[in-house]
Formats: sequence, structure tokens, C-alpha cells
Amino acid sequence: MALTKHAGGWRTAVSVYATRRQLVIFLMGFSSGLPLLLGFSTLSFWLREEGVSLTAIGGLLAVGTPYSLKFLWAPLLDHVRLPGLSRWLGLRRGWLLAIQLALIASIVALGQGDPAASMGTVALAALVMAFLSASQDIVVDAYRIEILADEEQGAGAASTQAGYRVGMLASGAGALALADVLSWGAVYAIMAALVGVGIVATLIAEEPVSRRPTPPRGALPWLRHAMLGPLAELARRPGIAAILAFVLLYKYGDAVAGAMANPFYVDLGFTGTEIASVTKVFGVAATMVGVFAGGLLVARSGIIAGLLVGGIAQAATNLTFAWLATVGHDLSALTLAVGLDSFAGGLGSAAFVAYLSALCNVAFTATQYALLTSLMALGRTALATSSGWFAEALGWPGFFVATTALAVPALLLLLWVGRSSGRGEAADDAARHASRHDVAPSRGSET
Repeated sequence: MALTKHAGGWRTAVSVYATRRQLVIFLMGFSSGLPLLLGFSTLSFWLREEGVSLTAIGGLLAVGTPYSLKFLWAPLLDHVRLPGLSRWLGLRRGWLLAIQLALIASIVALGQGDPAASMGTVALAALVMAFLSASQDIVVDAYRIEILADEEQGAGAASTQAGYRVGMLASGAGALALADVLSWGAVYAIMAALVGVGIVATLIAEEPVSRRPTPPRGALPWLRHAMLGPLAELARRPGIAAILAFVLLYKYGDAVAGAMANPFYVDLGFTGTEIASVTKVFGVAATMVGVFAGGLLVARSGIIAGLLVGGIAQAATNLTFAWLATVGHDLSALTLAVGLDSFAGGLGSAAFVAYLSALCNVAFTATQYALLTSLMALGRTALATSSGWFAEALGWPGFFVATTALAVPALLLLLWVGRSSGRGEAADDAARHASRHDVAPSRGSET
């Protein structure tokens, strides 16, 4: 893994964004973000307009389960070639085109559903859409990791996250605005057409050059290679326990603070309009600036430096909410706290995604990335369930100070990971990632 400082100055770092690959990754990110809200907040808005009960709406959110379980079928997308499409476009782009065409059909089908007459049909269509959306995410992530050199991973993380957020904006605020003048069937048809952005990206993209080993013949050997091989390869890594603990904990303090953000704003007396305007508009813009800055930092100084700066910034900006708790209802103070926190979160996210990408062996890219992001999600959800107890026990100022302290274990682990990566010129590390570096020159010349 190229985790340490790269050669070149800031001009060289900025140039990492000036490639067609980054544009393709941005467009693929848009296509990945687009379906998400169509099965969550946008769908729940539509259902409530149709008079569906809150209980039924809440239950329907379970159709998002495929996003949490995508590692189960990621091995198929890593190793199974589609007849015809894979010969034409390659493994990654062949799967992408097939999934995107099916995704268009599922979004249209969901929009043609009648919640009042048949909630079962709507739920089935939403589940199929979520499955296809999660599958697209698997392939897009694998494509991004394989097409970019290590020093480009931070910029790739920024590009895909920026595209993802624009896609969510289109399917969230954009869809709701269209629903004021069009039927929901027409709105979902327009959203389906926007998946065409991802199809264009798939067609203009280059297929990653890969030296992925051929899976063994026979059902059981193939399953062992595809399902257990990614886990076994990770388990053999030196210091893997500390690495996985770091992956689990890096966003822990941020997740605990974020879980209580809206209740905190309400307790301070902010209105829904004030919260939305600051967090959903200004906050999103600050996050996007942060992810692009994080990509530059990774390109200039390496992934470890990006993780360290981002981790410290994430921890420190939690203190701005402790300060806000003492200030009270002050829109300027809220804007400052949210802006700093969002920028820091974006900075850390770009470096973190780059780190997770660099951990993946190209023989199992899709499966290992899905496994690592599932572990990250566990830290963001299961470990954050204690947030309410912390807030009640400590009060708001003490709570946010405590979330800053929760970042310390991950930063200490990062220091160990950084020292370990400094010794990463060892033969075992070089051999483990030889296939990545073997193909890097074929990806480095295109601009």
C-alpha cells in the first residue's frame, strides 16, 4: 500500500483531478447515489401523501437491507463473467451496464405502483431496486479501486462522494419538487432516465487491467476461493487485528455525535427550516469542499497523513458543538459549527475511503471492500447506539467533549498503522500488492 508521502508539490496534487478517470468516477457516483432516496425518504413522502400509515411506512424501510448485506453476493460480481457483455466491455463494465439497465426498469416499476391498492407490489419493487442499487455500488467501488493508482485513491474517493451527494440531491429535493407538478409515476420515470448518466460513464470508461487469478474449477473449490479467499487473505495480513479495530473506530466519535445532532438542535430551539437550511444546504457544500481537500491532501502527503489530519479535525470540531451548547439558539454559531464539522467530516472521509481502497487485494476487490465497509457501518450504527445514554448522563456540553475523547483510541491505532506502513517496503507487503503495482502504468498515462 502506498500510504506515505508521494513525490511532487501541490500543483501535482491538484492535477490528480484533471483526468477522464475522475470524471467517470464522479458520474458513476451520481448513478450510485440516485436510487438511495427513491427507496427511503422520497418513497416515504409519497406513501404518506397516499395516506399510508406510519407503521407501514416504517416497516417498508426494511427494503434497504440489501445495502447492509451486499458482501454476500459481492464474490459473484468479482468472479462471474457475463456472456456477451463481459466479452464486449470487460468484467466490471459488463456487470455495470447489466445492473444499470435492470435498475432503470425497477425504478420505473416502482413509480407505477399503487400504494393504496397494493403495498406488497410497491414493497417488492422497492426491494428489487435496493438490491440492484447495492449491486451497482459494489461494482462502482471495485472499478474505482482498480482503475486508480494508490496516490489517486483520495481524489477518487472525493469524486465518487461528490457525485453520490449530487445524485441524492436529484432524487431527494429534485424529486419532491417535480412531484408538485407531475405524477409520481412520471417523477420516478425521470429519475430512471437519470441512471443514463451512469450508463454514459460505463460506456466511455476504460476497463481496468487486472491480473486476477482464475478461480479453480468445481463448485466447492470455487466457493472456497470466492467466499473464503477474501477473508483468508485479510486474516494473513500482519497486524490485521489492529487494522480492523482502526476501521471500526475511526468514525466512532463522529458517529456518536452525529446520532444526537438533530435532538440537540431541537433542544436549542432551532426550527426545522433553520436546521434544514444550515445542515442540508450549507453543511452538504462544506462536506464536498472537505472531501475534495482530503483528496488533495492524500495525493500530496499520502493516506496516513490524510487520516491523521482528518481524524484530529473530526475530533476537534466536535468541541464546536460543546461551545454551541453554551451559546444556545444562535444561527450564526450553528452555521459555524456545522460548517467546520462538515468540512472535517469530508476531509476524514476522503482519506478513510482511500485507506479502505488501498487495503483491498485486486484478486478480491469487490468482496473485500464490501466486507470492510460493512465493518465501518457497524461502527457507525451499533456502536453509536450508546449516544442517547451519553447525552442524558453528561448533558450536551459534556457529551460533545466525550465524543472528542472517543476519537483517541482510533488515533492511537493510526499511529501504529502509520509506523507499520513505514516498514511497508518489506517483501510480504510488496508481494501482497504486486498485482496492483504491475498494472498501474497502464492506468497512469490517460488525461
